[in-house]
Amino acid sequence: MDKRGHVLNAVLLAVALGFVLEPAGDVATFRTVAAVFVPLVLGALFPDVDTHFGKHRKTLHNLPVLAIVVAYPVVFDNLHWVWLGVLTHYVLDILGTTRGIALFYPLWDEEFGAPIGVPVSSDYASVMMLAVTAFEVVLAVGVVYVLIPTLPPDIVQAFGI
Repeated sequence: MDKRGHVLNAVLLAVALGFVLEPAGDVATFRTVAAVFVPLVLGALFPDVDTHFGKHRKTLHNLPVLAIVVAYPVVFDNLHWVWLGVLTHYVLDILGTTRGIALFYPLWDEEFGAPIGVPVSSDYASVMMLAVTAFEVVLAVGVVYVLIPTLPPDIVQAFGI
């Protein structure tokens, strides 16, 4: 996906996540949308910083980088939701494009993707981005309503959920 696709994915996901976390559609819903909006968009843009240094889809498109960003809310109590933007960037590159990403870089250069992706320049890239976004929203609903209730409260609080 290109930067436009990653930003649109993050914006749509932030709005959907606001309603998943606060489904009433009231002020609390819009406050939640506002709380996740900027960090999610920034996180979605972060992996593409490697277009300016290192190797694109390798240097910042891997599991060690994701682990560092996931640790920030736990260790430093900041950057809540940025990790989710980074994760959605990865999901969009893996499922939405034909190239994939190097998940295990720098240990392994091979890029992994799903066979359902389209080339970034395809006329269907936007449709694919919307399909992946819908898939991510369904996953978010599952996490919020099925997984999170089973987790210890201190873990849930550490991630700001």
